[in-house]
Amino acid sequence: MIRRMITELGHFALILAFVVAIVQAIVPLIGAHKGWPGWMALAAPAASAQFLLTLGAFAALTYAFVVSDFSLRLVVMNSHTDKPMLYKISGVWGNHEGSMLLWVLSLTLFGACAAWFGNGLPPTLRARVLAVQSAVAVAFLGFILFTSNPFLRLAFPPLNGNDLNPLLQDPGLAFHPPFLYLGYVGLSMAFSFAVAALIEGRVDAAWGRWVRPWTLAAWLFLTIGIALGSWWAYYELGWGGFWFWDPVENASFMPWLIAAALLHSAIVVEKREALKSWTILLAILAFGFSLMGTFIVRSGIITSVHAFANDPERGVFILIILAIFMGGALTLYAARAGAMEAKGVFGMVSRESALVLNNILLAVACFVVFIGTLWPLLAEIFMGRKLSVGAPYFNAAFTPFFVALAVILPIGAILPWKRARIGRAMRNLWGVLALAVAAGALAYAMQTGRSALGPVGLALAVWLVGGALTDIALRTGRGGLARRIRRLGTLPRADWGKAVAHSGLGITMFGIAGLMAWEAEDIRVAKVGESFVVGSYEIALNDVTRAEGPNYSAIRADMSVIRNGREVSRLYPEKRSYPVTQMPTTEAAIDNGFFRDVYLVIGDAQADGGWAVRTFIKPLANWIWAGSIIMALGGCLSLSDRRFRVAAGARKPAPAGAVVAE
Repeated sequence: MIRRMITELGHFALILAFVVAIVQAIVPLIGAHKGWPGWMALAAPAASAQFLLTLGAFAALTYAFVVSDFSLRLVVMNSHTDKPMLYKISGVWGNHEGSMLLWVLSLTLFGACAAWFGNGLPPTLRARVLAVQSAVAVAFLGFILFTSNPFLRLAFPPLNGNDLNPLLQDPGLAFHPPFLYLGYVGLSMAFSFAVAALIEGRVDAAWGRWVRPWTLAAWLFLTIGIALGSWWAYYELGWGGFWFWDPVENASFMPWLIAAALLHSAIVVEKREALKSWTILLAILAFGFSLMGTFIVRSGIITSVHAFANDPERGVFILIILAIFMGGALTLYAARAGAMEAKGVFGMVSRESALVLNNILLAVACFVVFIGTLWPLLAEIFMGRKLSVGAPYFNAAFTPFFVALAVILPIGAILPWKRARIGRAMRNLWGVLALAVAAGALAYAMQTGRSALGPVGLALAVWLVGGALTDIALRTGRGGLARRIRRLGTLPRADWGKAVAHSGLGITMFGIAGLMAWEAEDIRVAKVGESFVVGSYEIALNDVTRAEGPNYSAIRADMSVIRNGREVSRLYPEKRSYPVTQMPTTEAAIDNGFFRDVYLVIGDAQADGGWAVRTFIKPLANWIWAGSIIMALGGCLSLSDRRFRVAAGARKPAPAGAVVAE
């Protein structure tokens, strides 16, 4: 009885959140237009109420999964009494309906944060931001209630459930979706600020400062979410890769690229009152790509291992939402374009120009990924041909733009605003450039019969990290070494965040380049007691046994990794079978190291009594995720800078160059 009451309360809370969202989307917007303070003031408590109601609905659904309430259809389809508790909880969002509820919970959380921490915003702008944010919530709450209700009941509950997809029963997948959704949905705040500014007809330096922390938070969460997904694919799927250019992977990567461009573009708006139109457009497109990712994952139009649903009707609903919000925002953008006159003037060589080039490279890189992702669909619709666009296209078309981005980052970071001289800036970077070239040349000389990819990756990493350190050193000013070291502690956290994030990018690029250039792979049939050599390691298959898990059975191999006659690791790869879902999974065993991973996979038994064994020696694999963690740390440092807190500059009077559209 208590279980039924809790789930019914959760369903009622979701309906009530939908009603509150409708009120919040309409009343404050009218109040801002009419100048009625009472109507505008409704936005903040409504945002808080909407979040608390959605949180209550999510908590009720989580409770149903934890106690295995099989009267709910969603619990039956995605849980089982024998499933470990962590995966019972992660099963809440390991499906279409529950993940959409998590999506909306993240959306209402960002709206509530804008209400809680946005007291310094002008009342009209705050009301409009919260109204636009709530309009997005109305669309997705309606989508959940009318097409994807997680609280649907069964008249005759079964004794047990169908279990969760075994691929999702993993710690990496337990934490990957929440971070990814916080990133996806966080970009809705940049969208809301952009649309609110267009309605208000005002885009100025203060607006650039307000939008930056929201974009930074979204970019930070996206970075963590993408890294967790890549890490999961690496160790869980058993094919040894960290990125497949899968459509759903690309769906998260495209908003990340646009968010990075938006972050850098907003700096120019804040500091120089320039690039206003472009920054507003990026804010709209960033959320547009997030909505497109939602469409790709849930419509079934593109096949992917990550897809949640294969329902064209739901896909049409999401496509309508995408068309309404993107079409409306872009129409408003076109109507207001003439009012967003840029005030800042800058030379061809300046920090502004470097940031413009940064934006162009990121935007074009995103466009390359976009074309490669959707081209198979477009070819099938318009030409009747089934095509596949894979890694060769993305690697060839995408890589040059990111290499160019890495080359300009250190130079652009130390260029002065307004006008500069390349020669003067390079005087501080010649040493770093020489070190980068020397490191790349040394790596090229040491390798034999390999491509230049690894050495180029090392050179770019040294260039980025060295450039970041040089930038920090230059910000300490002049004077003795001791005095400059003391000044390091007084530098703004945003400066440290930028340097750390750029360094993390360099480390990730080196990890990717090194792994792709220097990886060793071996596939063979081995019998128990046999050993074989891969690279500088000897791999021995000691035994193969059967093992039982809480909700699966497994074939487990006992394998030794030997180097120079000494066993350096004992690994136990598994091939699991889940009886409820009748699905097999491959559990790779990995000996993680600072400079390399030894990656072992056990396959099927062979007719001659042997076992299929796949071995990888993966150099610098962990540098990929270490660099991502460092990038995220840089985002955290910047976000903690008091100058970039929400509405940090709101109480300052608007500068004379502010644009106001009549």
